[in-house]
Amino acid sequence: MRPIVIAHRGACGHRPEHTLAAYRLAIGQGADFIEPDLVPTRDGVLVARHENELSGSTDVASHPEFADRRCRKRIDGVEREGWFCEDFLLAELRTLRAREPLPGLRPASAAYDGQFGIPTLAEILALVRQAEAEGRVVGLYPETKHPTWFAREGRHLDGTPIARSLGALLVAQLVAEGFTDPQRVFIQSFEVANLVELQHELMPAAGVAFPLVQLMGDLALGAPYDVAWHAAQGDDLRQIYGELADIAPGLLRGELPFGALATPEALQWLRRSHAGAIGPAKASLLPAGVAGAPGPLLAGALAAGLAVHPYTLRAEFDAATELPRLLAMGVAGFFIDQPDLGVALRDRFLAGTPGA
Repeated sequence: MRPIVIAHRGACGHRPEHTLAAYRLAIGQGADFIEPDLVPTRDGVLVARHENELSGSTDVASHPEFADRRCRKRIDGVEREGWFCEDFLLAELRTLRAREPLPGLRPASAAYDGQFGIPTLAEILALVRQAEAEGRVVGLYPETKHPTWFAREGRHLDGTPIARSLGALLVAQLVAEGFTDPQRVFIQSFEVANLVELQHELMPAAGVAFPLVQLMGDLALGAPYDVAWHAAQGDDLRQIYGELADIAPGLLRGELPFGALATPEALQWLRRSHAGAIGPAKASLLPAGVAGAPGPLLAGALAAGLAVHPYTLRAEFDAATELPRLLAMGVAGFFIDQPDLGVALRDRFLAGTPGA
């Protein structure tokens, strides 16, 4: 099967990330899937931002009418200061303009600062449908951001609980829009419990079955935030995570990092439990391979029946060298900031053409 090109935050190497312009360009450049990161507004509308804090990717700081929305919040255990999407109605967010978060690295993208707004999931789906009507079929690869925090822990500026299930909002919108082809949707998360909920509760109740992707952070650092949160609440971890309580008890006790999900036993559990694929950092795969041979994580995932979609390839950081190595190892897809480069490299690899 041809490896899929996943446009990371749209064509974010060319246009400010998570804008309709970035997604439109990615579709035009041949991406197989576009990736919106999703967060909710105060009125419960899913919009595309990499983080719920807005100052890094919008001009919110230059709006005096929103000066009183600036605050500090503890999100997934980390203190953040700024303006947060859940404290803005959609109508208010529509007054903001997107900007390039890395202008020093991407001045060409920064030249488009101020030209585009923040898109809703509905608008992204409309863009995909428009492309389909024009003969260009593309899929959606959404990520639910901070799902435990939004559902259970987070609060609005006024102190009221946010209490939004991003998985429920996402599935409801996809069903309402009739975008339910499992060949055209992957749902991804760095957390585990929300994917388990999607697989065993939310999707069956809605009559859909999208493939789920377990993202993995640095294997030597951190752990899925939901694990730490549920453990701190004294919740029944076996009830939530099932066999994982026996396979990786140290992970559930907060003693082990993401690498505890990378053992052969844990990868097999992921496949049985909920995941059709994993999304590891590319660095988790590249150092282990010799002459294109898969390292232990990739070999274990493939043996468990999991597809592997590493993140994130970037032209500025040697994608032209890294991607052929990853494809030779057997990855089934990859996230890239420049979809045009990804398509060209993928097609050259499949054609057996050397060089980039």
